[in-house]
Amino acid sequence: TDKTIQGKLEQILEKMAGRTVEVHGSGRTDAGVHAWGQVANFHLPASCAGMSAEELKAYLNRYLPDDIAVLSAQEAGTRFHSRLNAVSKTYCYRIETAAKKNVFERRYVYGLGEPLDIASMRRAAAYLTGEHDFKAFCSLKRMKKSTVRTITGIDFCEKDGILTISYTGTGFLYHMVRILTGTLVEAGMGKRDIASMTELLKAKNRESAGFLAPACGLLLKEVRYE
Repeated sequence: TDKTIQGKLEQILEKMAGRTVEVHGSGRTDAGVHAWGQVANFHLPASCAGMSAEELKAYLNRYLPDDIAVLSAQEAGTRFHSRLNAVSKTYCYRIETAAKKNVFERRYVYGLGEPLDIASMRRAAAYLTGEHDFKAFCSLKRMKKSTVRTITGIDFCEKDGILTISYTGTGFLYHMVRILTGTLVEAGMGKRDIASMTELLKAKNRESAGFLAPACGLLLKEVRYE
């Protein structure tokens, strides 16, 4: 059986509708990455027309496993597509800078366990905001499509030994947020020259960028539409 979130939703909808229902997500998340604000759309047959959005939400939540929940449901226009109509996304990456790992948070945070120079990370992040070719921050070696993306903001918030980096942009490449995080962490540890960010973008070489931060710290927070 399909163990993905998409697969679980499709299995339940197929039983309800009596036919195959294809679910389209706003984007794919790597194994181990969490999603608070994932958006998905699907078309139901006419036989399900009498069911309200709230009834559909309740039905899905009744049969979904404990680690998946539908937070809201609403009827959209027939041409709506959760991925193609998205105008921006926000991802959050959480890093534990405290020495001892919080056992209750271990699956949702990167347990780095050492302090970071956040001022240096902010300065490095300033070079990475705006429209750039982010090829150096993509794990796919052969990208047929454009690797140009726009990051509208990279924000930092530290509280109780956990640093949260929020990335907002028009779209993100494969592993892009995790590589950006690894690069910024290296800047925060004094292992990377801040001014070299410009050369890094120009080089368009994955080997020049930072390490791939672990999947567990990443969370898809929000997807926005017009």
